[in-house]
Amino acid sequence: MEDTKKDIFDRIMSLPVLNIFEPFYKKYKEGLLYLFFGGLTFFLSIFLFWFMDSVMHLNEIVNNSIDWVICVAFQFFTNRTWVFDGKVDTKKDFLKQAGSFTLGRLFTLVVEDLLIFIFITLMGFPKMPVKLGATFVVIVLNYVISKLIVFKKPAQTKESATEE
Repeated sequence: MEDTKKDIFDRIMSLPVLNIFEPFYKKYKEGLLYLFFGGLTFFLSIFLFWFMDSVMHLNEIVNNSIDWVICVAFQFFTNRTWVFDGKVDTKKDFLKQAGSFTLGRLFTLVVEDLLIFIFITLMGFPKMPVKLGATFVVIVLNYVISKLIVFKKPAQTKESATEE
């Protein structure tokens, strides 16, 4: 039975001109929305990194950490709401979800900071190409962590699968 509640993206895809893409969208909705919001986060992250480097002249690790806090808040909201449909029933489940999301992102922050430290601070590579490469690595790791751990759907039992 198909869920009749449509989010804003479902509504956009059902518009007269865009509805030709609706079957593709429905089949790959999660991945497409992750790419869309990941793209927005990517541009936000790059802009913030550039701004804090060029205008505020912050150290690249401090810069990246501030950038991270802002982007993680944006990611949690968008991933939970639209990408992985992470609605939960209890405050405890929400806190568990937010905690595992934050821990996963902390792990990828360490990975990104290590890449920045090694390639910019120690080796003197240009900042923006390193930031771009590190961000790409982090996007892939974040998807895997979100899909397999944070917003993992509970396994269906045979009984619940036959009831649907």
